[in-house]
Amino acid sequence: MKSIEDIAAELEGYDPQALNTGTANRFLSRLVTPVTEQESVDIFQALGRVMACDVISPISVPAHDNSAMDGYAFAGAQLASDRPLVLKVIGTVLAGQAWSGKVKNGECVKIMTGAMLPPQLDTVVPQELVTVRPPHDRPISARAETITIAPGLLQTGDNRRLLGEDLQRGKTALQQGELLTPAALGLIASLGIEKVPVLRRLRVAYFSTGDEILSLGEAPREGAVYDSNRYSVFGLLTRLGCEVIDLGVVPDEPTRLQAAFTSAAQQADAIITSGGVSVGAADYTKAMMQQLGEVVFWKIAMRPGRPMAVGRIGTSVLFGLPGNPVAVMVTFLAFVRPALLQMMGRRTCAQPLLKAHSVEAIRKKPGRTEYQRASVSTAPDGSLQVKITGNQGSGVLSSMVLANGLIVLQHQQGNVAAGDEVDVMMFEGVI
Repeated sequence: MKSIEDIAAELEGYDPQALNTGTANRFLSRLVTPVTEQESVDIFQALGRVMACDVISPISVPAHDNSAMDGYAFAGAQLASDRPLVLKVIGTVLAGQAWSGKVKNGECVKIMTGAMLPPQLDTVVPQELVTVRPPHDRPISARAETITIAPGLLQTGDNRRLLGEDLQRGKTALQQGELLTPAALGLIASLGIEKVPVLRRLRVAYFSTGDEILSLGEAPREGAVYDSNRYSVFGLLTRLGCEVIDLGVVPDEPTRLQAAFTSAAQQADAIITSGGVSVGAADYTKAMMQQLGEVVFWKIAMRPGRPMAVGRIGTSVLFGLPGNPVAVMVTFLAFVRPALLQMMGRRTCAQPLLKAHSVEAIRKKPGRTEYQRASVSTAPDGSLQVKITGNQGSGVLSSMVLANGLIVLQHQQGNVAAGDEVDVMMFEGVI
């Protein structure tokens, strides 16, 4: 396990008093290590978990050539570009049943979506593209049913799903470190697998600090505010799939702070605090962090959320976030979330940024990264457009509620004119 000094020495231009966001994330990627403990869970309990090992497909999917739609199956070599093809219908193949007869040239079978293609048949014409004779309103006893396929409609092999087209037996179906999404659950089920090997959930303890913070249920008092950060952090951690340990509100008392940090370190892989990392005279949190662990205090070139503490207490990774509600959420999204994903064993941790055109001009000075709460929508021409959602103060949660993403104005970026393209970090699935 590398010390903070060792990690800092690896990073060119590292300065904790003037840190850019990229360097902060590179530091954190070296600070954290993934959990390794595994467990096997039922597929219904696996959503949002991380694969502990590769899943090798025990079967091919599909297990046989089959029809991609309702229609008629025949040997495609009979198709000609200059004349229609007339075929006699000699039977029907239903999904889940095998055809035991033989289909000759000049013949076809009616086939349902997903049904096995009989041997030597390799092409399916959709039922709506054929002319059927005699008409369907004739009695069955009077029919000698044929279909006619107009020239140029099909090529050999059309509308056929090949054996192993989705997955081949013995090949990797899911890789270690992949997040189990609804689609991944369906894929696992298609292989006949009931139990899924996953990494254990990451345990994260969190608490708010400060004498001015009220817990819900407490009577209001002058100069105090109700704690919102614990509930935002709870939501963020829950969406991430962590096992959350709520340690409540801890006042600015050394004994209480020591007990909270010690309890958190004993229970959790990571500790998150909000408040107490600025230069306030009554902030004892910084001193307690340094007393109990290996911690560095950052001033990050960003807005909102400049102060942040990171380090370790025992084997637990510590994230000391600012106290303002929006700054807590932004620093979580920018730094804590990717670090926790890495600890969870995810292969991909960075959240992708989209491009959208700004509806309005935005003032920005180079030299810091800014995260503006914003609403992303579809413009009349089909492109993405984005506009700021009101007051951008770091304590204003209402504009965060109205937002569905953040405009990310990069470190060296200057003013944005209306119509300029900007980076956007979407909230979907995160907040």
